[in-house]
Amino acid sequence: MEMKDFEATLARLEQIVSELEKGDQSLEASLKLFEEGMKTAEFCSGKLDEADRKVQVLVKGQGKLKEIEFEDDSSA
Repeated sequence: MEMKDFEATLARLEQIVSELEKGDQSLEASLKLFEEGMKTAEFCSGKLDEADRKVQVLVKGQGKLKEIEFEDDSSA
């Protein structure tokens, strides 16, 4: 699955969790699902962190909310 859309990726993560909770997969299939789930969770977590950083750049100035430039330092 190509991970670009947060909502679709989160839905896939929920599906993976549901499949693992059923417990009717073989060990090998469960491990593959678990690995996919970890990568999917990491993507979702990164997107949430990114959104959180963007929200934090909103500062209160003179009684109005104003947006200041956001510099992404995660690539450093």
